[in-house]
Amino acid sequence: MSRAVLILHRQSDRDRAAAWVRSAPWGTRITFQEAKRSSDQNAKMWAMLTEVARQVKWHGQRLSADDWKLVFLAALKAELRIVPNLDGTGFVALGRSSSDLSVSEMADLIDLIAAFGARQGVVFADQMEAA
Repeated sequence: MSRAVLILHRQSDRDRAAAWVRSAPWGTRITFQEAKRSSDQNAKMWAMLTEVARQVKWHGQRLSADDWKLVFLAALKAELRIVPNLDGTGFVALGRSSSDLSVSEMADLIDLIAAFGARQGVVFADQMEAA
């Protein structure tokens, strides 16, 4: 087996993983990862980003929800790198994709957006429903 993914849902999944480990050749690399973000988290993030884009003017500019996602991802992880674009007329930000975030990292991102929104006076749709 060159590559395999097993998601732990029940004891039989744990047993299968243990069997794979016992039979794996020496030098095999094993990676454990937290579950990826949920669909509900993704939907909430995009709803929040849309509200921020609609309600916040940032340094004199209106940013799209996609732009805001990059701004918040850069704030969440200090892994952002900037490189010149191909024709030398500007720059490209290199960073992480939100689709790679774990459930807890996505929760942190949503908390970051909520805190920023509160400081900027953004009213999120779920706040309007609760009122």
